[in-house]
Amino acid sequence: MEVSPLLADDAAGTAQAARDIQAAAGRANLFVKIPGTPAGVQAIEEAIFAGVPINVTLLFDWQQYLASAGAYLRGIERRIAAGLDPRVGSVASLFISRWDAASHDSVPGHLRNQLGLAVAGRTYRAYRELLDSPRWQKLAAAGALPQRLLWASTGAKDPALPADYYVNALAAPETVDTIPEKTLLALDSDAAAPAPVAMAADGEDADAMLARFAEARVDISALATKLQVDGAAAFVKSWTSLLGRIRTKAGAAA
Repeated sequence: MEVSPLLADDAAGTAQAARDIQAAAGRANLFVKIPGTPAGVQAIEEAIFAGVPINVTLLFDWQQYLASAGAYLRGIERRIAAGLDPRVGSVASLFISRWDAASHDSVPGHLRNQLGLAVAGRTYRAYRELLDSPRWQKLAAAGALPQRLLWASTGAKDPALPADYYVNALAAPETVDTIPEKTLLALDSDAAAPAPVAMAADGEDADAMLARFAEARVDISALATKLQVDGAAAFVKSWTSLLGRIRTKAGAAA
């Protein structure tokens, strides 16, 4: 369940909302969604320290991922220092296909539909490096759970692509993939599709592809920021629409 996106710039309000949602639900396996915005990163640390499982959403590149991962680590470290259970679940959701939709018309044809996977590969390398770091190994030895990298937005938006384009490419150890139903059905029915090949942990191919996009004058960092800002605005629009529908139906029922 996500916190209200109207709180996106309110770190304290977001952290309190996460605690309230967990308390109201009373379910240990409920993850509360918090956007990985600058204010969200502050809220994530506080929510993890409070023992609330968190799905960090709206992450678009490795820098945003590392910021959210740092918040998770700090929350766990504070729990250990306070004598609390370090086992608090979390995932960090990296959005993939939106990169290709955003860059489709501004890059040469041979580069289309390759930026999302390049960013995923670079982020996966950062993820594996973090899991191998002494800082994480110390927390793992104390019983902490890894904040797993989650692939989000894995449905193909370009009709020229096979439905399982991203899913096949994102097979990687220690990750989660949220798959739209249409994509899942295509993956299940396509007997001719090649077996997924695990993504390389070193990210060398990703670096080479990102360099090609830089040569094509794509500012990866600026685009990541824009995608996150636009994503937050879309969350607000959907949230407002949902609340409007609820008010309308509640009024009709009354």
